[in-house]
Amino acid sequence: MRAPPVPAATLLLLPVALLAAVLFVVYPNEFALQASLFGAGCRDYGGTERDGVGGTGELVQAAPDFRLLIGVLTLPGRYERRHLLRMVYSLQQPEVARRARVDVRFVFCRLAAEEQRVLVALEAMRYSDVVELDCPENMDNGKTHAYFSSVPALFGHGAYDFVMKADDDTFFRLPELAESLSRAPREDLYYGCMVPCDYVRGWNEYMSGMGYVLSWDLVEWIVSAAAEIKGKTDGPEDRTLHSWLSRAGKGKNRVDVKPAMYNFPGRHPCSHEFVPDTIAVHQLKDNGRWARTLRYFNFTAALKPSKFYPVIS
Repeated sequence: MRAPPVPAATLLLLPVALLAAVLFVVYPNEFALQASLFGAGCRDYGGTERDGVGGTGELVQAAPDFRLLIGVLTLPGRYERRHLLRMVYSLQQPEVARRARVDVRFVFCRLAAEEQRVLVALEAMRYSDVVELDCPENMDNGKTHAYFSSVPALFGHGAYDFVMKADDDTFFRLPELAESLSRAPREDLYYGCMVPCDYVRGWNEYMSGMGYVLSWDLVEWIVSAAAEIKGKTDGPEDRTLHSWLSRAGKGKNRVDVKPAMYNFPGRHPCSHEFVPDTIAVHQLKDNGRWARTLRYFNFTAALKPSKFYPVIS
């Protein structure tokens, strides 16, 4: 029996379909981008929503209350930690986006090893959240200064209202952080967990390096005060930054959010048990501590029960 003829339209569409399949495999991100432009992006966590007035269906940008940059200072080889932090912070974005725009970037100095130049480049291509500073890798020898002084040039002047420096072993609850910052001054702000925690020194108190926030004007001041700060960037970075502010009479709007920011439960002076109104938990040095912390805050409460499949021997 003779097969029915193939319609001409089908023959014309077949090469297009094959080309589309090839492009989808080779360039999956580009297809995701096109999908967002054609409707999948209507639910924008940056604050866009459909305008029903007049039935126009146009996208309207709802301005956030404020814009926050979180720079997580980390090391190039900590791939697993960055992957965990990406999940933890991206899962919180839908809840925080109506109030604030929160951008998270992973910050380190020049890549030294060849494998890092390749593997970190893949991260940058995939996630676009990696910042490489022009400095030798270090913790307390100028990296924090390099970060803050580079922000305006990297992101544009006035790009953010607040800029945070955070450790990669700190878990921030973004909705609670946004709620707290919404009540904070927008200028001359020095925000975080004031230490020492066990006693008061008065003149020598400073915000713990677990994570502290500066208002944008202080970030711009750090850039303009390069000559004054030069030669004063070595030493524990949190105390060093406080010394710059103190000498210049800056950061007078201090917001100490203890006990909502603290170290993982233990014997450290800044440690205590988990509390419901937590903003940040520090010293999450291993996956066990991360799991215990996320479990306390019901981070996986929406997870459906696992299905187990029989093993065929």
